[in-house]
Amino acid sequence: MTHSETRERPGKEERLVTSARELLHEQGVQCTTLAEIAEAADVPPGNVYYYFKTRDDLLRAVIDSRADNVRSLLASLDRRATPQARLKGLARAWADSAEVVAAHGCPLGSLVSELNKLDESLAKDASGLLRTLLDWAESQFREMGRRDAGDLAVTFIAGVQGAALLADTLSDAKLMTREARRLERWVESLG
Repeated sequence: MTHSETRERPGKEERLVTSARELLHEQGVQCTTLAEIAEAADVPPGNVYYYFKTRDDLLRAVIDSRADNVRSLLASLDRRATPQARLKGLARAWADSAEVVAAHGCPLGSLVSELNKLDESLAKDASGLLRTLLDWAESQFREMGRRDAGDLAVTFIAGVQGAALLADTLSDAKLMTREARRLERWVESLG
């Protein structure tokens, strides 16, 4: 038996968060029901409330899960030798997910935008996802010796998020890929 064959199935709570992440991204916050999340997670609907007392608790778990993914991605990019390589790697990560972005929007940007319209507390928690990216990008530009690091970080993240919005709206993955490559060239030109 291989290691993957002996590995246990993820627990119900983890499956609920994973299913919620996927369904919220694909269908949106308002269009996704707890029953759909439970079904996708192969968890009896009544068990959802054992792990998450409210829908908001599940949404916070999704935000936390997305935050973990962002931190993991940035940590992997931090192993690159130069700030330019790190920034280009972040742009490339969006380009690599162009098909998903074109089909459902940016998993971070769309979640933050939706929650911003629905719930002030959740919106504040979710906005931390983009704040983390902005702060990280600013530190990279600062390491490049740029005094305008904050402005450049906003331009960079806005470029990615704008491209994600257009790619989703126009169902055009190539648009996301082109814009990510343009941002990579832009970052290179600043060094």
